[in-house]
Amino acid sequence: LMTRSPPVLLVTHSGDYFTVERVAEALARRGARPVRFDTDLFPGELRLSAALGPGGAEHFIRAGGEEVSASEVRAVWARRVWPPRLSERLDERFRAACVRESAAALEGFFDGLAGARWVNDPVRERAAENKLLQLRAAREAGLDIPPTLLTNDPTAARAFYEAEDGRVVAKLLRPLSISMNEAPFFVYTSDVGAADIEALDSLRHCPVVFQRKIEKRRELRVAYVAGRLFAGALDAGGSARGRTDWRLANPSECSWSRAPVGPPTAARLGTLMRRLGLAYGAIDLIETPDGRLVFLEVNPGGEWGMLEHDLGLPISEAIADALLSDK
Repeated sequence: LMTRSPPVLLVTHSGDYFTVERVAEALARRGARPVRFDTDLFPGELRLSAALGPGGAEHFIRAGGEEVSASEVRAVWARRVWPPRLSERLDERFRAACVRESAAALEGFFDGLAGARWVNDPVRERAAENKLLQLRAAREAGLDIPPTLLTNDPTAARAFYEAEDGRVVAKLLRPLSISMNEAPFFVYTSDVGAADIEALDSLRHCPVVFQRKIEKRRELRVAYVAGRLFAGALDAGGSARGRTDWRLANPSECSWSRAPVGPPTAARLGTLMRRLGLAYGAIDLIETPDGRLVFLEVNPGGEWGMLEHDLGLPISEAIADALLSDK
């Protein structure tokens, strides 16, 4: 009898198409068995069970029309964990508890996959999301970083703003993903103006990261996959909304181009990613008018579909290789 290949679990959500499909196709070409796990469909449509006792433990999910045991999973691509899509008929008094218990059940199931190869390991990814940790590791790896201040002190924020002659942006320490029954929302990097500095009392509610606004020739998004770099450059200067954060740019106003990363910077990025314990990350850099590359941040779950779609960069193939690697 022929035996089936061990499954490779693709952890994503039901609205995810291009990237997850490309990775699934690349895995299938290598003889692997990709199994999609749309986390937003749990617990409503997908089934998960964990049985533990003196003799051991078994974790199962029913996804994609088949039952998968955690013990047989070879690798996990942790593309994205999404909040559950709960029934509108569910009593609001129980909604928060259902979200909380579903998240805890998923964490328990993922713990049962500890023997599989992960891209990325969720514990390391969670730690690596912190921007201060990233900046420290980047500086120690020899990368240029912008002057940065994290504070909930309005006096310190005003002093930083004045020292930088008002050329300052603000961002959050971690990606913001808050949701009970909707998709997570994202807070983008934004310019800090004089009016913002006059209204800093709100810092007492939440500390903010302030950073020098770096003059740019163009912005780079570098997909790092297990030691391989795939880079695209974007000149978002023609987009008023994209000048501070390219993710806000209108696609019709800017386009991606290939951007080779020189060996010294590539080596430093590799050192950074190894220190963060990440097999994958989307790295954002600014190329200054004088040609320097300045590190901004790493998004451990950042997008790369536009680099493969627009530039033909084989990122899905590299992710498949990383998932099936024995190293």
